[in-house]
Amino acid sequence: MSDRIFDRETLLDLSVNVIPLAILLCFVLLFIFVSPFPADSLVLVVQMAIVGVIGVALFVLTYYSGKVISRDEKATNNYIPAGYSEADAEVSGVPGEESE
Repeated sequence: MSDRIFDRETLLDLSVNVIPLAILLCFVLLFIFVSPFPADSLVLVVQMAIVGVIGVALFVLTYYSGKVISRDEKATNNYIPAGYSEADAEVSGVPGEESE
């Protein structure tokens, strides 16, 4: 077993949050370099606080949800698709096996 926190499948699950994080980073850079609002420092601080808090919250949420997904994947030995129970998996058997 590897020592990595997230395996490849978990990283693919979490990659959906990369685009919103990149958009937030673009807004931060845009607000810093273009400054479309008046030079009032209070407006700039409020802008950066709103975008920054949302970005940090999204990053933290992504990290902890990845840890939970990874922990739960390691805890379960068998894979049961969403919407099915263990009883359904036992009844259906393994694909390709012939029932007697």
